[in-house]
Amino acid sequence: MSDNIIIVMIGISTLLGATGLAALLWGVKTGQFDDQSKFIDAARYDNEEDLRDAVMMDEKKKARQKKKAEESEKKKKNYMPAD
Repeated sequence: MSDNIIIVMIGISTLLGATGLAALLWGVKTGQFDDQSKFIDAARYDNEEDLRDAVMMDEKKKARQKKKAEESEKKKKNYMPAD
């Protein structure tokens, strides 16, 4: 009887461990732990004005990337192979 309980407990612990590992791998794959600049930004932008400037620069960067992607898409649409 105690052998059956041990086998069941090993099975349950293996299942729980596998579930935890799957959750960890999912979190890593989806970027749940990606925050490399958290502490650097906290020290760098320690007042409101610096933080506003950083946000404005980030918005400009995103706008440039969007414009670059649109130009690339436009070039793809207008592409005509040589005869």
